[in-house]
Amino acid sequence: MTELLVALALALALEGAAYALFPDGMRRAMATLLSLPADRIRVMGLVACVTGVGPVWLLRV
Repeated sequence: MTELLVALALALALEGAAYALFPDGMRRAMATLLSLPADRIRVMGLVACVTGVGPVWLLRV
């Protein structure tokens, strides 16, 4: 459970850093995201999930 909380805190810190360092870029990214169809956003989310879980699984095995 502790590892999950650490991972969530790290994700929050990285996301916060992106908004703090590149506010205009994040605003443009959000505007682009809003214009995409739901199916494409879903595929991008699944790719991001696999991209994140894959290395974690490899490191934990």
